[in-house]
Amino acid sequence: MSRPPERATARPRVPRFTRAEHWVHRATATLMAVCVLTAGCLYLPFLAELVGRRALMVTVHEWSGILLPVPLLLGLGSRALRADLTRLNRFGRHDRQWLRAALRRRGGRPAGKFNAGQKLYAAWIAGAVLVMMGTGLLMWFTHLAPLVWRTGATFVHDWLALTVVIVIAGHVWMAYRDPESRRGLRTGSVDAHWARHEHPLWKHEEDPTR
Repeated sequence: MSRPPERATARPRVPRFTRAEHWVHRATATLMAVCVLTAGCLYLPFLAELVGRRALMVTVHEWSGILLPVPLLLGLGSRALRADLTRLNRFGRHDRQWLRAALRRRGGRPAGKFNAGQKLYAAWIAGAVLVMMGTGLLMWFTHLAPLVWRTGATFVHDWLALTVVIVIAGHVWMAYRDPESRRGLRTGSVDAHWARHEHPLWKHEEDPTR
């Protein structure tokens, strides 16, 4: 009697994100997508004609922008999220090495839980959101500032919005090219081999004695 085929051994996985972090990311991404889509309906003629209801688009755009920081603020109750924010705010020697290797398209890119590219993206998008909110409020509440300020705010808001769209498109493209990274955000864990290869300093970051 032939033996039944052995089941493939499941590859070990490493916890990466908690459920709270997953929902903070998803809620923030949803609000950002609404901001971008409604902005397109306000500024692109073919979308404006297709959707119509400009007043509704303005209202949805304003409130989705105002609510954009709320998921992160609510998520600060999570210890894991606060720890990851601390990691994102630390930029060390290995991050500079990662950037040099990335710019020269070479291997040997040391990274902790987050690589230098992810840290720069997080810092840039956080600053951009704050500027977008500030300029957006000046455009929304016209009595807050004189006309010259509102004109400048409109200029900054519009051009920064275009830059945000380009940067987010790059972020989505990088995520598309790395299915294991997406899986980690979706399921909370990643393949152990992927973690060792892409984030070799992560284990030391978790426990400096290792």
